[in-house]
Amino acid sequence: MFAGIDVASETHTLARLDDAGAPIGRPIPITEDRAGYDALLAALGDPPALIVLEATGHYWKNLFAVLTAAGHDVALVNPLVARRFQEAGLERTKTDAIDAAGLARLAFEKRPAPMRLHDEVAEALRELVRHRDRLRQDFDDRVHQLHRLVDLGFPEFTRYVRTLASQLATCLLAEYPTAQAFARATPRRLAKLRYDGRHLLGPELATQLVEAAKRSIGQHHGPAYALQARHICQDLDLWRRRLAEIERDIENLLDTHEVGKLLTTIDGIGPQTTARIIAEVGNPARFHSPGALAAHLGVVPALRQSGKRNPARAAATHFGNTRLRTALWMPTLSAVRRNPWLRTFYERLRAAGKPPKLALVAAMRKLLLAVYVTARSLRPFVSSTEQARPA
Repeated sequence: MFAGIDVASETHTLARLDDAGAPIGRPIPITEDRAGYDALLAALGDPPALIVLEATGHYWKNLFAVLTAAGHDVALVNPLVARRFQEAGLERTKTDAIDAAGLARLAFEKRPAPMRLHDEVAEALRELVRHRDRLRQDFDDRVHQLHRLVDLGFPEFTRYVRTLASQLATCLLAEYPTAQAFARATPRRLAKLRYDGRHLLGPELATQLVEAAKRSIGQHHGPAYALQARHICQDLDLWRRRLAEIERDIENLLDTHEVGKLLTTIDGIGPQTTARIIAEVGNPARFHSPGALAAHLGVVPALRQSGKRNPARAAATHFGNTRLRTALWMPTLSAVRRNPWLRTFYERLRAAGKPPKLALVAAMRKLLLAVYVTARSLRPFVSSTEQARPA
């Protein structure tokens, strides 16, 4: 049997085909509860059936777990693949039943390979990494809100404290949220403030802040701005602690993952980057080649040549795992500086006249090659430069 399930939040839709590609009955609604899942397994009959699902948010995960536990083969496809398959059939109408039938037809005609979920540690890393991303986004949003208040209430503050995301800034603004509050403070008292539990602010910076506050153009902003600034600083301190806690949890969990520990031996790839790689792709060695891993991330050229249009260079593809590709950009910059073999590769491309960004994308692909080789060999990474170095 071949089946397609249109995934939804509360009620899924199941369509079935027999081994000749003929529909079996009408599409069936499947509720997201035990009764609905029992009806689903009864409709599928004896395993294995090949079932195609779209990767729609998180709603597919319970379906996948129940179906694979029952012995069925489940293929998880990109929604873009399913949509293009429907468009190829010139389908003009879109309903849940038609979408489910289209997925069942895709299963019958294309026979996609069944998917296997990541191991338990990789799945836990995925949840923690995504949670960290949400916390980081909340933290950055609060910093932007604090910037607005400081720009209005004490715009000269950032001349002396450069970043408002630092402990120094939040500690100061929690106590003295506006220029009015700073102007009322004495330099001696302000100098004794410990902004991270250890370091004192110091008399020089304290005097500069108090003098700047007395001449500030934002002194007319009062209690309403002070209240907001205090609350935001409290939020930032809380999220900073939570981020530190979850990063420790990620590193501790990574220590239990064999491949994850080995990937940290590559210069420029730290524990947080490694955790993101494992969270997004599982074991990099599951790909049949380094090029397949690079294609999964979208670190491949997309040449568009037609007729007289013959571009000199191919642009980067828009497909691939954008989240992981973006996360690898800064580690690639770091690796180009710290990794002798990668720096040599980058400098050779630049000497050959390649643009800086093109050379960095090529360096990212080279870094993915190191990731793939390390995961495949299950040995710490050793570059050819280090191998050639005399003992």
